[in-house]
Amino acid sequence: MTPSAPSQPVRVAALYRFARLDAFGELRAPLAAFCRGRGVKGTLLLAHEGINGTVAGGEAAIADLIEHIETIDGLAGLEVKYSVAAAMPFHRMKVRLKREIVTMGVEDIDPATSAGTYVAPADWNALISEPGTIVVDTRNAYEVSIGTFKGAVDPATASFRDFPAWVEAHRADFEGRKVAMFCTGGIRCEKATAYVRSLGFEDVFHLKGGILKYLEEVPAEQSLWQGECFVFDERVSVSHGLAEGEAELCRACRHPVTASELTSPKYATGVSCPHCFDARSDEDRKRYAERQRQVALAEARGKGPHIGS
Repeated sequence: MTPSAPSQPVRVAALYRFARLDAFGELRAPLAAFCRGRGVKGTLLLAHEGINGTVAGGEAAIADLIEHIETIDGLAGLEVKYSVAAAMPFHRMKVRLKREIVTMGVEDIDPATSAGTYVAPADWNALISEPGTIVVDTRNAYEVSIGTFKGAVDPATASFRDFPAWVEAHRADFEGRKVAMFCTGGIRCEKATAYVRSLGFEDVFHLKGGILKYLEEVPAEQSLWQGECFVFDERVSVSHGLAEGEAELCRACRHPVTASELTSPKYATGVSCPHCFDARSDEDRKRYAERQRQVALAEARGKGPHIGS
């Protein structure tokens, strides 16, 4: 459920940087305090390999935060994608310590030194249109379900941890070909291409800035993107120009639901969707319906979004 709209659009920043952070645990409390003191909300992940996250707030607050992070040793040169939201897309601010800033579960992969070759959004169409290029969507199946690039291979993974096993099972498909990989904001691609290169493949490329940068820079009439791009906040999806998309999130299973799926008899707001209807019982749907009723009551009373929604 989208939080109530502020008087000005909210600036959203998706950011990451692979860098060696030996004392990353010491950054947690100061970063959280910095963000909360400026009304910034969202999630930042810190690990030995760097920083990753998406945050939102006023334009000045986000500018201050990016400038602050770039002063931290090793984090200058952040990869940042900006967009706007009509309402604050996060409920709270979280800074978490992790083993990896994007979890693949493979040891000794260093994207900072071994990732594939960057390809600018303006050059991406030419690469993926070349005969023989294999184009791989490194995102999970639920993300791919609402949009991907024309001709891209969907590994149908449930999590990024499944990606190395998929690559191992399809190594023969990569032989003698250019491999072009992409993801939402660029971070998964960095690790995915580093892993593929560790297997001995050299012609490995990835979309700089990810789908978000492509949708921002490439005009719709020239685009090879089909559908919308799933994002991990209350906007659910974005389209060309980073305009908010039409997809919604099923609150029962957390799967994105396309505009056409919203018309399905299996869709009920907060209760079910075509992706989970057959996997849930009537008792489950009864429970979800009561939760949705509480959400509606909270909104009607002017208490804002129900956090459980």
